[in-house]
Amino acid sequence: MEGFRETADADHFRRGISLLRKTVPLVALALLAGCAVPASPQVAPPTTPSSAAVSSHDFADVERTFGARLGVYALDTGSGREVAYRADERFAYASTHKVFSSAAVLKKLGVAGIDRVVKYTQADVVSASPITSQHVADGMTLRAVMDAALRYSDNTGANLLFRELGGPPALGSWLSSIGDRTTHVDRTETTLNESAPGDVRDTTTPRTWARDLRAVVLGSVLPPDARTFLTDTMRANTTGAATIRAGVPAGWQVADKTGTADHGTRNDIAITWPPGRAPIVLVVLSDHRAADATTDDALIARVTTAAVKALG
Repeated sequence: MEGFRETADADHFRRGISLLRKTVPLVALALLAGCAVPASPQVAPPTTPSSAAVSSHDFADVERTFGARLGVYALDTGSGREVAYRADERFAYASTHKVFSSAAVLKKLGVAGIDRVVKYTQADVVSASPITSQHVADGMTLRAVMDAALRYSDNTGANLLFRELGGPPALGSWLSSIGDRTTHVDRTETTLNESAPGDVRDTTTPRTWARDLRAVVLGSVLPPDARTFLTDTMRANTTGAATIRAGVPAGWQVADKTGTADHGTRNDIAITWPPGRAPIVLVVLSDHRAADATTDDALIARVTTAAVKALG
């Protein structure tokens, strides 16, 4: 949910870095310290992943500077290089789940099936629903509902997608069917953003979320027309201008979905297309100790810049 913040894990600053099989130098992360401001079974990796070396001190310095906990996973699908930091720790996924709710509905109905109009009442409308709140009287097609959920992070739209699937457990089962045994899907909007330290509900890990994202956008989980619809809608996202999009070089294309929750949670997950190169999968999740902490888009942008530089 955009505008509603949460945390994901009791061990808020656990010192675990996911290190990697093969290293290349990483110099980009050094500048961050001073700034205030394996795949799904359905998607075979192009190469054996190797990794950019990440110093725990580099990321720890960034966390101290911003007062945040970071979870990062980036994969260059062409070279196989990866960057990982706290990649197997749990974070609240917040509104980033809307990518996968949409993908699951597309898998269920196909593109031909999403022009059906769905009806709902004023009682169904929750906060942060800028599009669906305007169409209570006439309803919306599922195509328009997905557009609202993905591009405007509309929370009622997300709940209508949950309803189409059969509720949060149905999304969890679908994720399991594409190889995800990690993510917990438990509640609808907006309560899925109301977790406490140690609460594993509605959480995932950066590595898992990246695998899932790669599967639905770049893999064979969805038929080509559904994959194109999902990707094009994410490319037109309106909520991510200051996060991953702000951190990649000019000229890169980005299809992303942001998320915001309690404890200063700010997330962004994306597929990025560098000109003339294979796409990069990037997941950046973050939270803070204090329940009322503010979010920090600049943190996501800075980590993005460092991650893509590390990948080379």
